[in-house]
Amino acid sequence: MTSQIRLHKLTKRYGTLTAVDDLSLTIPPLGVFGLLGPNGAGKTTTLEMIEGLRKPDSGEVWFGTLDIVRHPEAAKARFGVQLQTSSFFDLLTVAETLDLFASFYPKRLQTADLIERFDLGEKADARVKTLSGGQRQRLALAAAMVNDPEVVFLDEPSAGLDPQARRHLWDMVDGLRQEGRTVVLTTHYMEEAETLCEELAIIDHGRILATGRPKDLIAERMPGALIELAPDTSLPLDVHLTAMTALDRTDDAVTIHSSDLAKTLVDLVSWAQESSADLAGIRTRGATLEDLFLSLTGRSLRE
Repeated sequence: MTSQIRLHKLTKRYGTLTAVDDLSLTIPPLGVFGLLGPNGAGKTTTLEMIEGLRKPDSGEVWFGTLDIVRHPEAAKARFGVQLQTSSFFDLLTVAETLDLFASFYPKRLQTADLIERFDLGEKADARVKTLSGGQRQRLALAAAMVNDPEVVFLDEPSAGLDPQARRHLWDMVDGLRQEGRTVVLTTHYMEEAETLCEELAIIDHGRILATGRPKDLIAERMPGALIELAPDTSLPLDVHLTAMTALDRTDDAVTIHSSDLAKTLVDLVSWAQESSADLAGIRTRGATLEDLFLSLTGRSLRE
């Protein structure tokens, strides 16, 4: 069984910019843990400090009883890392690339097994420069597994992939979880986080805003239902509707948060009749992880 990862008051600065700000977090052993945040939130810097690739200015990082800040090399031997952008030698073949990565570790998995596992059999003798985006991502994941790691770090693993390749990658990540490994990933896709992550942390400006299971966080922080109207609906921001808890207006929609959907709808229809307003296109739904993210950070994940 793998060990938990503990971050305590972790801080990293670049000049006047504080990328990670007194951050404390526990990543449980086993399963998939997600780190979500807008670009520039501090996700990648946090991962690099956990991985032993970057030294914090202050704070502690522990993997079980191993002090990663003091013994980064010992941690690297037990971790597998897929960086946000993976660079390979274009003229090496897939098999040669995995052999090269494996040569860096005393403990290794067989190249042939990795090629089969990550569905690269037809490309084993192909040069890296000939691979598609999905094939390169699978090669990067295979390279992260050459040392049979206890923890696998995936930084934006499905960025740029088409929907089919993304789903294929999800199946592979789920396979790592089923083997009893810990997977820590960052992602820009809310569906990916909801599908894969058993627990997650939302980070912004280098600080943790929320942690927990996705469904529990949504239920706790965004109970009730949402009513969405067309963005040009003339509903005033100071309107009073029974059971309405919040009202948001964006370029895409007017969104009403309600603790009692039926009561809010009755008042909304009455307002529309009195104001001769058009409610065409109205829809209701439960809150999602993206709604929670936006409520906490106030901006979209891709900014």
